[in-house]
This record gives sequence, structure tokens and C-alpha cells, in this order.
Amino acid sequence: MFFERPDAGETAILVHIDFQDEQEREDSGEFLELVRSAGAEPATLLTGSRHRPDSRTFIGSGKLDELKALMPIHQAELVIFNHSLSPSQERNLERTLKCRVLDRTGLILDIFAQRARTHEGKLQVELAQLEYMSTRLVRGWTHLERQKGGIGLRGPGETQLETDRRLLRGRIKSIHKRLDKVRSQREQNRRARARAEIPSVSLVGYTNAGKSTLFNAVTEASVYAADQLFATLDPTLRRLEVEDVGPVVLADTVGFIRHLPHKLVEAFRATLQEAAEASLLVHVIDAADPDRDLNVEQVQRVLQEIGADEVPCLLVMNKIDLLDSAPRIERDGEGRPESVWLSAQQGQGLELLAEALSECLADDVIDIALTLTPVQGKLRAGLHELGAVREERFDEGGCSQLEVRLPRRDFLQLMARLGERADDYLPVEERSRPVWEA
Repeated sequence: MFFERPDAGETAILVHIDFQDEQEREDSGEFLELVRSAGAEPATLLTGSRHRPDSRTFIGSGKLDELKALMPIHQAELVIFNHSLSPSQERNLERTLKCRVLDRTGLILDIFAQRARTHEGKLQVELAQLEYMSTRLVRGWTHLERQKGGIGLRGPGETQLETDRRLLRGRIKSIHKRLDKVRSQREQNRRARARAEIPSVSLVGYTNAGKSTLFNAVTEASVYAADQLFATLDPTLRRLEVEDVGPVVLADTVGFIRHLPHKLVEAFRATLQEAAEASLLVHVIDAADPDRDLNVEQVQRVLQEIGADEVPCLLVMNKIDLLDSAPRIERDGEGRPESVWLSAQQGQGLELLAEALSECLADDVIDIALTLTPVQGKLRAGLHELGAVREERFDEGGCSQLEVRLPRRDFLQLMARLGERADDYLPVEERSRPVWEA
């Protein structure tokens, strides 16, 4: 049985089941936000509890009868489950309820399809949708599960369903090739940034934690930001100047969510690779969310899945205006910034974030005293040009005594341009260290 989908505004009955296993539990409040983000109109929420899902209909016969009775009362066109359903469970439910049934994975895919704007984002969403659909084709084409026949239609005997599967496989293969090209282009860009020794910082976090609002506040960009799940989907890169570091590439990435479908993680691997290969992760957390610890755990799980769990991380506790808390930096036992408490929307504590970024990224900063003779005027001029001279005095012999602080890479580039050996000017402990890489 196949059900045509209206354009928008579908009335939906929501189904949320609590299981004893904590790992299987979902958040009903977040579920409601997902449904609204997809554009559906929630009519009612049907709840229940089970030890384990029913293998045939997920919810069991009693709850199914209750759900069926609610359909005409609310004139619902759609039933959405806050859980992942198997293709057979989905078919059995549709056959009984006589309407479309959507599970949590399909719901998230639908939201992603609405929000994708760039060519790459649309390809990634389409790939995830096609791979999800490939196991559910029988639902849409059961009326064509027979060999083609009739005058002018007799042929090799391929069923319509087999044709669809073959076309689907071809389209998936084509998208994989195009995404491979995107990945190679991204890799070239990352290598170019590494050669230029430009650090990259990726904003990560649970969806609706305020990443895009923070991104806009820090970079003065105009990325779409709203109080909804997955308000922005496509990654955005901007250049940011950080004191003692210089130019930095700041990336706003897709938000994570509890039980993010694995197919989405796979499809968005090219985008998420920005996080995996970043110099620093800025993990944005909604400090006012009562489930913030669970959300942090989910983000860490996805970061581990994409191989980004070893990247240095700075926590940003956002939305402190909802807690009546003051902006501050919290440090670890060695004095390094561990978390920054701020409000991106109110602009509170942004200067503290800039300070923390400088400390986290400027691990390889040279801070030395130099004595330069008049003959070394080009070096002196070069240091002044870089803004590296903090203090300057002249002795009786006409030599300039400089207090210098600048990123190591800038110092090494200046030395190379002047044909000087950097080690001749550095203390023993600073010599011949590898250049910091992005």
C-alpha cells in the first residue's frame, strides 16, 4: 500500500514508548520539537511502556487498537514514532492504520532534506534518504510486484520492484562518486590551510545549543539561527583573527542529536571531517538545558564515531542569561582554559572566549628578549610590522632591546624571508622545535 504525501501541514499522532533500558530511551520533549521542525501539526501524544518492542508492530495489539481509535477523532493523516522501526513493522502498521507511518530516522531525514541548501548538503541528504529507502521500497511499490506484461511491454521479465532497486543502486553509486569528489576538494583545502599553517576551529554541539548564534556573534556573519532543531545544516567557514595566533578558520558544523541515525553520520562524514581534522573543537553546550549532561554524552559519542575524540576541546557553556550566571573562564589544574561561560545571544562573555581561544591555540608562541644592532634594522622593522614588539629600549651603543611576542610560524617565516637562522635568536630550549601544524 502506498500513501501520497501532502505538501505540508499534516496532522500527526505521535507515539512515544518508554523502555526499561536507558540506552533505548528517547526524550519526548525533543521528539515534539523534531515534529514541529519538520512542519507537522502534532494532534496528540500516545505514550506507553514496554520491556521490549513487539516484533510485528512495535507497540503491541492493545496499544495499536488505541492508536487506531485516535485516528478518526483527530482526523490524522500521519503517525510518527519516536523510535526506529524495521521495514516490516512499518508495513504492518500502515496496513492496520490505513495511513502513512514514519519513524524517528525518517523524521530526521525529512528535516535534513528541508534544511539542506548547498549542493554538497543536498547530495548527502539524498544519499542517506536513498539508503534508508532501499530497504522500504516494497512499501511504495507492492501494487507493481509483477512482471511487465501486455502489448508492447513484454520484455526480459524484470519486475517493477527490481527495476526500482536497480535504479536506486545506480543513483546511490553516482552520489557516492560525486561526494568522493567533494571529499577530495575538502581535503585539498585542508592541506592548503595546513601548508599556510592556518589553525582551524570547529564548533560542535547538540542541536539548538546556540552554535550558529555564537558563530554569528564571533565572526559577524549572517548564518541562519533560530530556536529550533537543525536550524542550520550546511557547514559554514569564516576567517577569524585571534590574538597571538593570527588568522584562524572557524567552522560551524551540523548539530548532533540523541541516537543520530548512523546513515546520516556516514552521509555527512565529509562535512564532519572538518571537526575530525580541526586544531581545536569548541563544544557549545546549552547550560540551561536540564538534560545537558546527556546531550554532552551524545555529542562525545558521535565525535568518537568520526574519529574526533582525540582533538583538543574547549567547552562553551552557552545561554547563561537563562541561569542568571556571570560570564567566566574555568581552568584546569595547570591553569589552561577548560570552559567558558557566556551568552552568545546577549553578547556576554565573548571577550573571554577570545582570550580562551588565544590561550588554547597559541601554545607555540615565542616570547623572548632580543638585542639588535643597527645593522639588523630589517629584522627590527619586520618585527614591528608584525606587531610583535611589546616594548623597546635603546642602550648606549645604539642597540635596540626588544621584548617580542609572536606566533612561532610568523617568526620562522620572517627569518626565512630575511635569510637568517632562527636558532641564532632563540634560547636553547626554544631551538629546532617542530613548527606547529594546523
